[in-house]
Amino acid sequence: MSPRTQAERDAVTVEIGYALVSGVLVAAATFAGVLLPALLLELPARAEHMLFRVGAVLGALVFAVRVMHVLWRFPRRAEEQRLPPVQPGPPGRTGPDS
Repeated sequence: MSPRTQAERDAVTVEIGYALVSGVLVAAATFAGVLLPALLLELPARAEHMLFRVGAVLGALVFAVRVMHVLWRFPRRAEEQRLPPVQPGPPGRTGPDS
C-alpha cells in the first residue's frame, strides 16, 4: 500500500473531528433526553440520581458507538475512492480497439 497523500491525511483528520463532534452532540442529546423527566417533574432524589447515572452511561455508550460507526466506515470509503494509477498506452494508439 502506498503512503497517504496530504489530502488523504487531511480527510482523515476532518473525519476524526466530525466523529468526535457528532458523538458529543448525540451523547448530549441522549443525556438530556434521559434527564428531562427529572427536570420537568418533581421526583424523589433517588430517582433523579438514578436518571442522572443512566443518562451518563447511555450518553457515554452512544458517544462510543457514534465515533466507532463514523470511523469504521471511513477507511473503506477512502480506499474505494482511490483510483489506480493511469498506465500510458503505447505511442500512436488512441484506444484498445486501435
